[in-house]
Amino acid sequence: QVQLVESGGGLVQAGGSLRLSCAASGRPFSRYTMGWFRQAPGAEREFVAAISWTGSWIYGADSVKGRFTISRDNAENTVYLQMNSLKPEDTAVYYCATPRNERIRATMLNEYDYWGQGTQVTVSS
Repeated sequence: QVQLVESGGGLVQAGGSLRLSCAASGRPFSRYTMGWFRQAPGAEREFVAAISWTGSWIYGADSVKGRFTISRDNAENTVYLQMNSLKPEDTAVYYCATPRNERIRATMLNEYDYWGQGTQVTVSS
């Protein structure tokens, strides 16, 4: 059974940084794309960034380009989201996710089948 556990969320002032981690278990981590999504209160869940199984393909939403960086450590079965220059509008619950099928690039919500429980990120102005 695939399990994803996020950590690293918290309260930070605007302009600050946070690093989210997502530890995966239950299947060979290095075969699957990993993604980060977020959901603000009253809003739909939205794509943030994704990274392919080898790390050779990375894609980020326009709203976070130049500020957020996704990376992965296949030896540690962990994916990271480094968030810099945080803004109040980045406030949301952040979710780690992965598709059911291996070796596919994915950026759409409905392409992801397994989800973590989420970690809250709050950016104060």
